[in-house]
Amino acid sequence: MKQTPLYEKHMQLNAKIIDFGGWAMPVQYTSVIEEHRSTRQAAGLFDICHMGEIDVKGAGAFDFLQLIMSRNLEGQQAGSMKLSVMTTEQGGIIDDLTIYLISENRYRIVTNAGTKDKDLTWMLKIRDERGFTDVEIIDMTDAIGKVDIQGPLSQSILQPFVPEDLSSLTYYHFRETTIADMPVLVSRSGYTGEDGFEIYSNADTIGVVWDMLLKGGGEHGLKPVGLGARDTLRLESGYLLYGNDMNENTTPIEVTYGWISNLEKDFIGRDALKKQKEKGLKKKLVGFEMQDRGIARHGYKVFKDGSEVGEVTSGTFAPTVNKAIGMAFVPPYLKDTGIEIEIQIRSKSAKAKIVAMPFYKREKA
Repeated sequence: MKQTPLYEKHMQLNAKIIDFGGWAMPVQYTSVIEEHRSTRQAAGLFDICHMGEIDVKGAGAFDFLQLIMSRNLEGQQAGSMKLSVMTTEQGGIIDDLTIYLISENRYRIVTNAGTKDKDLTWMLKIRDERGFTDVEIIDMTDAIGKVDIQGPLSQSILQPFVPEDLSSLTYYHFRETTIADMPVLVSRSGYTGEDGFEIYSNADTIGVVWDMLLKGGGEHGLKPVGLGARDTLRLESGYLLYGNDMNENTTPIEVTYGWISNLEKDFIGRDALKKQKEKGLKKKLVGFEMQDRGIARHGYKVFKDGSEVGEVTSGTFAPTVNKAIGMAFVPPYLKDTGIEIEIQIRSKSAKAKIVAMPFYKREKA
C-alpha cells in the first residue's frame, strides 16, 4: 500500500489503517460517530493526500477539456472550480472530478484516488489521438499534499494562519496564498455538506500544515477524522462515491449528475447520453430510509412486491439524522418519494421507503 506524507502522524494518533484504493488510510481515530459529530458541530481535519492531481496546460487546454468533460467550461473564471464527469463514448462515467482554473489555459484536475491512473491514461490517449499537440498533461499527485478542514468552525480555525480574508472567499472558489510562508492553494469546498476548505500544499510541507491546524484548532474542538466518518458525512449530504454509486456502467443522467452534463455542447459520450435521454432510463439512483431495523450495504438486493428490481450502492447509519439511510438503483417507476421497497439484509427482507436527497442539509447562517 502507498502511504501519504501524513502516514506517520496517523500512527502517532493511533489511527486504524485500511487499504483504500491502494493507499494506507486512516478509517478512524476514536470512533466514526464521534468524528462525524465533531465535523457537524465544530470541525474535522482530513488527510486527502491520496486523491490525484493532474495539471492540464497550454494553448489548447480549454478546447481539450471541453471535449473530455461533460460540464460546459465556457465562462469559467480564474479562481473558480467546477464539478464535472468524464464519460466514455458509451456515456459511462470514467470519473467525477473537480476542475480548478488557475489562470488562462492552466487547469488543475482533482481525481478520485483509485481512478487517477485510469484518468491520466484516458486523457493522454485522447490528447494524442485527437492531435492536441499544444496541451501538456502532468501528473502532480506525488508532489502535492492535501488536507481538508470541514465544519461550522473551519473558517475561525483556518483564518489566523492565512493573510487573506476568508469571509470574502465564496463557495467553489479558491485562492493561492500562504500558511506560515509556505505556498498553498485554499478552496472553499468539500465533501461533507458543511462549510469548509480544501488545502493543497507541497507534499513535503503538508505535514507542517496538518500539525499547525490540529494544534491551533484544538481549543475549538477540531478533531482528526478518518474515512469512516468521511463516508457517513458524504452520504448524509447526498454526495456520490465513485466505485460505489457510479462506475463506467452508469451514466451521469442515471445518477444525480444530469446537471453537470451539458448536452448542448459536444463532448465524448454526449451522443450516447442524448440517445439515452430520448429512449428513457432503465434505472435511476434514489435515496432511501430504512423503516425496519437493519443497515443496507453496497450490493444488497432491492425488491418490490417480491420481485428483485435493483441494488443498493451505499448504505449506513447516519448519526445526524439518526436513521439508517442509503442510495440504490431502481427502475424509474419506483423513483418517487414515499414509495415503499424491500431490501434483503442478510437473509431477511426489511422495509424501506424512497426519500429525497440530501438526507441532511446544514442551516446556513
